Amino acid sequence: MVDHLANTEINSQRIAAVESCFGTSGQPLAVPGRVLLGEGILTKECRKKAKPRIFFLFNDILVYGSIVINKRKYSSQHIIPLDEVTLETLPDTLQMKNRWMIKTAKKSFVVSAASLTERKEWISHLEECIRILLSKTGRPPPTEHAAPWIPDKATDICMRCTQTKFSAITRRHHCRKCGFVVCGDCSRQRFLMPRLSPKPLRVCNLCYKQLMAEKQEAEEQSKRVPSPVSGYEPSSGDDSDRSEEDRLEWSPETEFYTSDVAWSSFHS
Repeated sequence: MVDHLANTEINSQRIAAVESCFGTSGQPLAVPGRVLLGEGILTKECRKKAKPRIFFLFNDILVYGSIVINKRKYSSQHIIPLDEVTLETLPDTLQMKNRWMIKTAKKSFVVSAASLTERKEWISHLEECIRILLSKTGRPPPTEHAAPWIPDKATDICMRCTQTKFSAITRRHHCRKCGFVVCGDCSRQRFLMPRLSPKPLRVCNLCYKQLMAEKQEAEEQSKRVPSPVSGYEPSSGDDSDRSEEDRLEWSPETEFYTSDVAWSSFHS
């Protein structure tokens, strides 16, 4: 079906409509062979609170953004290559049901659907796209993933020292390695993690010790391995939620996935 839709006018129109909704703030999405397979609104667990986000599934990428005016204007576009994605089904919580995690090396986050059936459809289509894409590229499934950030409201105290209480004065911070909510004293260190950012990132004290130990071990190991060629030295190799997203509010009356149109009919 993807091959059938790849070069059709209706597919081009659908992709152009998505580009138009993101406007100049979004990246161009139309490339040869790319097909828009489906779209829908999912609830994304963000740092401060869960928020609705529009998601577009293509045969090679997953695109999502903030909803300004549904079907008309979106912002804060994020593009995730599907060959970097791993999915994990999660149990329900009191606040959110039908949850699963989208994991990549740069960012991992939790989303939820309005029903169990919709979650199954999303996961099924995502897994099929990922399987086909990996088979075409010959790449193995990804094994390294960023830790999801634990929401601010999940704890009132630092998750490392378990003593510091958060308040309007005492800020919450997130360790970029484990995703824990920590206080300033427990996260004074910075560490360079190239897969996440070209700049050193905030990490908690425990993760910093572990990362430094791994770095020292890797350096010692590289010294023990002789270079195969004399004189040759081997060469070395967001996204927290934006403030703009925090300003985008939604009402409890917002209905998700209210259309009676089945996912499969989107292709017709």
